[in-house]
Amino acid sequence: MIVELNGTSVELPEGATVADAVRELGVNGEVRGVAVAIDGEVVRRADWAMTRLSSDQCVEVVRAVQGG
Repeated sequence: MIVELNGTSVELPEGATVADAVRELGVNGEVRGVAVAIDGEVVRRADWAMTRLSSDQCVEVVRAVQGG
């Protein structure tokens, strides 16, 4: 299936979850400050492994960073 992952079309296996998408980006899902939204709706971290993705969904993974 094809999803839009942080603005790029990415092929993920059928049945892929939010956790799979986070791993696809190389982001460690256990790190504090990581958030995920599907089609503009935030997904709770506790639901990442259970939330299956569908083709053509828009997935945004963001990570808060400290800087100045």
